[in-house]
Amino acid sequence: MNFTGRLRYNQGMMYGIFRVGCVSPALAIADCDYNAGQIVSAINEADKKEIKLLVFPELCITGYTCQDLFLQDKLLDSSLEALVKIAKQTEDTSVLSAVGLPFRLNNALFNCAAFIYRGKILALVPKTFIPNYSEFYERRWFSPAQGKLQQPVYINEEFSEVPFGTDILIEDKNNPQIKIAAEICEDLWVPLSPSTLHALNNATVIANLSASNEVIGKAEYRRTLVKAQSAKTITAYLYSDAGRDESTTDMVFGGHNIIALNGSIKAESKLFSDCSKILCCDLDMELIQNERLRTTTYAASSAKIGADPASDYHTVYIEFKDSKGQQGSIGFSASSGGKKDAANEFLGFIDPHPFVPSDKEKRSERCREVIELQAEGLAKRLRHIHAKNAVIGLSGGLDSTLALLVTCRAFDKCSLDRSGIWCVTMPCFGTTGRTYGNACSLAEKTNTTLKEVDIKKAVLQHFEDIGQDENIHDVTYENSQARERTQILMDLANKTGGIVIGTGDLSELALGWCTYNGDHMSMYGVNASIPKTLVRYLVDYFADEAEQAGNAELCKVLRDILDTPVSPELLPPEKGTISQKTEELVGPYELHDFFLYYMLRRAYSPKKIFFLARIAFKDRSEYPAETILKWLKSFYRRFFGQQFKRSCMPDGAKVGTVSLSPRGDWRMPSDSSANLWLKEIEELERGL
Repeated sequence: MNFTGRLRYNQGMMYGIFRVGCVSPALAIADCDYNAGQIVSAINEADKKEIKLLVFPELCITGYTCQDLFLQDKLLDSSLEALVKIAKQTEDTSVLSAVGLPFRLNNALFNCAAFIYRGKILALVPKTFIPNYSEFYERRWFSPAQGKLQQPVYINEEFSEVPFGTDILIEDKNNPQIKIAAEICEDLWVPLSPSTLHALNNATVIANLSASNEVIGKAEYRRTLVKAQSAKTITAYLYSDAGRDESTTDMVFGGHNIIALNGSIKAESKLFSDCSKILCCDLDMELIQNERLRTTTYAASSAKIGADPASDYHTVYIEFKDSKGQQGSIGFSASSGGKKDAANEFLGFIDPHPFVPSDKEKRSERCREVIELQAEGLAKRLRHIHAKNAVIGLSGGLDSTLALLVTCRAFDKCSLDRSGIWCVTMPCFGTTGRTYGNACSLAEKTNTTLKEVDIKKAVLQHFEDIGQDENIHDVTYENSQARERTQILMDLANKTGGIVIGTGDLSELALGWCTYNGDHMSMYGVNASIPKTLVRYLVDYFADEAEQAGNAELCKVLRDILDTPVSPELLPPEKGTISQKTEELVGPYELHDFFLYYMLRRAYSPKKIFFLARIAFKDRSEYPAETILKWLKSFYRRFFGQQFKRSCMPDGAKVGTVSLSPRGDWRMPSDSSANLWLKEIEELERGL
């Protein structure tokens, strides 16, 4: 693999990775020289870590808890001198830093965030909302930013015209995805936060310099606020909190730093952790851009405030450089000489299973919700058509098992007798004793009606009718069985006055791994938006539920089904065992589900998906770069080539964030060309 160990800036632009950090440095109240030294040390450490944006706490140059010392000229003069010192002593770093200090202007004192970069003081952003309730008494010293405060201010002869105001963006010249704005502590806690307006004026990163004290329950509330604000504004939100060195005369501070992206916390510090330890991670800025495009009401919100003259923002442009002054990187060093793999340089976690929560408790809750949605969707359909019967082709595999269990739950919701669920097992050339036995046992243990229809004779007659040699195991040989099974299910549904329950899942639909007008068709597809990686956990959830209810026999059957290889069983078995294993033919479903999520949910390019997959599966020896790329190419070929099946898929409720229904999330011409995507993959292949 010919990766340049750490990505240069142009590569970072391609992948949209931005490395950021928050820090609560060691502090001495009112000792600006000491505090400046700690800030400089933190910036130098951040530079070594290739962090591009580092956010410090509110009033970190002086300390937040100086109280009436804020009215002393000596402290105010010293804080400005310290700001200049910090700027000059970090001019050789490539870190954009946001530090807090008090600033006098027009007979008022403002609580400000100062942006500094490569020896320059770029801007001062004053706090808009000044708390003066409960334990807070800031209005005694500070004035709120009111109206449009865009004007240059004087710091010294070198920095004689520094932009000052709330409506300021710091933008990277080489990557317009990075537009940084600031708000300060209380600004987040009010109904209309400045960051809301910042985001609607195209800010993608919000730096919050904060000094939020700790009381019981406040940390969780703070965490919720940050998550919600980053979700609503579709931004990266960096919350940097004052640490334990602040005065404890009346309050205690915990240094609760949080980095969130689009409502998801990407990194978080522990309360009262060691001072000066930088919390950092890599953020995917492309996610912001794509989510804003997808959420069309976001643009409508921006347009609504567009007529407001106060919405005009002043933009300060910078150009990120590396430590040698060369065009820098968004989050990866250009100095490793190609000896390291870029996947190993990424700071953060890319979940290899984006559809399945990694936390066991959250996963269990997700499974419960999904099953409830599936069952409720089917129950509504049953009530609407007054059906008392349902027909399911039960193979003894995972998908049909899940469909049956969900149908049982829907019948229970409708107070229908489960004997109205017709489980049809249709053995043929590829059926094994294990799957046949499990299908029969499952029908029995769920108190449903089992019907067996051996389709061998019918399929052989069909072969004779169309001139198919039964010894040629081609696509006709396989699909004839699938279509015969569907015909039986449809006709039985007519006979019983019921509906055919589809068993195919989202992953199969994405790959087109279903027989057109065979298992592709049903009257209601309960698994239509369930990816294969989640199917397994849903069946496992039912197994746990059976075990807890004391139904050991049902649990045993479900566990054995979970241990059975995924297979359509259309080819004859070898020595009584399954010979046709799906993942050996189309590739690992965990890879395909990963590709599917990032292609549809995030709209990422093949290069970006390949990059993320390398990170997500870097500890899996069975997935070297060549293997990932092989199946990525297969995924795109199959996805584009099989759209015609999705264009006429049956009804089925959407239960997750990704759906391929042409009536819901995904509308695509069946004759779309995949060339653009495949050419990009071929470029990657040439780099191997």
